[in-house]
Amino acid sequence: MSSLLRNPVARRLLRPAATLIDQRVQRPVSRLRKDMDKAALAGGEAMRKDLAALRAEVAELRTRLYPAELLFERPGAGRNRMPTREEIEQLSQEVAKVSGQHVGFARRNVKGAFRTVIALEALGVGRLAGTTSNVCGKLATVPLLDPPNGEVLEIGTLYGLFSAAFLPMLHRAGVEARLTIVDPLAGDQLQPGATMGSEPTGTPVRMDVLRANLALGGAAGAAARVQQGFSTDPEVREAVSDRAYGVIIVDGDHSAAGVAADLEWAETIAAPGGIVVLDDYGDKNWLGVQEATDRHLAGDTRFEMLGRAATSAFLRARL
Repeated sequence: MSSLLRNPVARRLLRPAATLIDQRVQRPVSRLRKDMDKAALAGGEAMRKDLAALRAEVAELRTRLYPAELLFERPGAGRNRMPTREEIEQLSQEVAKVSGQHVGFARRNVKGAFRTVIALEALGVGRLAGTTSNVCGKLATVPLLDPPNGEVLEIGTLYGLFSAAFLPMLHRAGVEARLTIVDPLAGDQLQPGATMGSEPTGTPVRMDVLRANLALGGAAGAAARVQQGFSTDPEVREAVSDRAYGVIIVDGDHSAAGVAADLEWAETIAAPGGIVVLDDYGDKNWLGVQEATDRHLAGDTRFEMLGRAATSAFLRARL
C-alpha cells in the first residue's frame, strides 16, 4: 500500500477520491465550528446580559442598604453594629460556656441584647462604649448567671446607656433591679494615663444626659441612685456601701492600679454568690484590666473566675 501511494500515476488516480473524503470530513467539522461560534456568541450575549442585571441589582442593594447603615451606625465611633452570623454564633458559644446554660438560651439572650443595644443607641444621647460583642456579651451573660439579688452597682457609666440596656435584660430574666452608679461625670471620658481626646459624639458627659438615658431603661432606670465622684474616693464608697450587691460592673479606671482598687472594694460589698463583671478583660488596648484581675485572683479572694465572653471576664463571689 505504501508503494502504491508513492506511485505518481496511482496518486493522480486516487486524488478525486481523497478530495471527496476530505470534503465529507470537512463538511461536518465546518458545521460544528459554525455551531460552536454561534453558541459562543449567544453565550457571550447571555453573560453580558446577566452581568448587566447583576450590576443593576448590586446598585439597588447598595441604595437599600444605606438606611440600614444609618440605623446601625455607632454614634461617634465611625463603625457600625452589623455583626456577622459567625460572630453572633461565636459569642453565643462563649456565653453558654461561661453561664453553663444551653447554647440556645445563650443565643436567645445575645440576640435580645443586640436588639436592645440598637434601640437604645437610636433613642439615647451620646454613645454606648465597646464593640458589639463586648457589649452584648455582658448584657447576655449576667442574667443567665442568676445573680443572688437585684442590687446592681456600675462603676463607670459614661452616658448610662449600658445600664439602660442592662435593666430590661435583667427584667426579662425575672430580676427586678435596683441600680447604683458611681461616675465622676466630668464632661469627657476619663482614663488615667491614657489620652482619650475630645468626646467623639460631641455630647458632654454630665448628670442631665445620664438621667435622660437612664429613663430609657424604664422605672428602674429613672429611680437609679447616682453617686458622682471616683470609686476610690472614701466619701463615695461610704455613700454606696450600704448594701450587698448581686451584680458589680467594674468599668471605671482601666489601669492596673484602678482595677485592683475596685476589686478590693468589691470584695467587701459583693453579696454571697454575687457576680462581678470586668470590662475589657483581654483587650490589648487595656492590658491593666487583665493584669490586675489575674493578680487579684491569685491571692486571697472570695472571687472565682467563671470565664470570659468577648472581652469581659465574669467572677462569682463564693457563698
